[in-house]
Amino acid sequence: MDILLKIIIGLVALLHLYFLWLEMFAWTTLGPKIFRAFDKSLFRPTKAMAANQGLYNGFLAAGLIWTFFIKDEIWSQNIAVFFLLCVLIAGLYGAFSVSKRIFYVQGLPALIGLLLIFLK
Repeated sequence: MDILLKIIIGLVALLHLYFLWLEMFAWTTLGPKIFRAFDKSLFRPTKAMAANQGLYNGFLAAGLIWTFFIKDEIWSQNIAVFFLLCVLIAGLYGAFSVSKRIFYVQGLPALIGLLLIFLK
């Protein structure tokens, strides 16, 4: 179960590194292709806002990656719980405010990670 947990944490971290890249560096080029429901004219004026969101996603990824370097297992799990909860809450908020798809992409993997920690 430890290996599966690390895979899930790594997957969630990689997703958030992707979100960082998309929102900070590819918002005006790739963003319109991914977020087709948004009017294309919105991407340029929201570039700074998206970059700010990307930075927050980077912090989530950094926290999850940090858990791989903490030697104390309990401390590592506590940090993982905190950051996975942050991701889960963001996924739930996104599901209610933007699209249910956000929960499946962002929240569900975090929830699986949390369940793996608590079932350990």
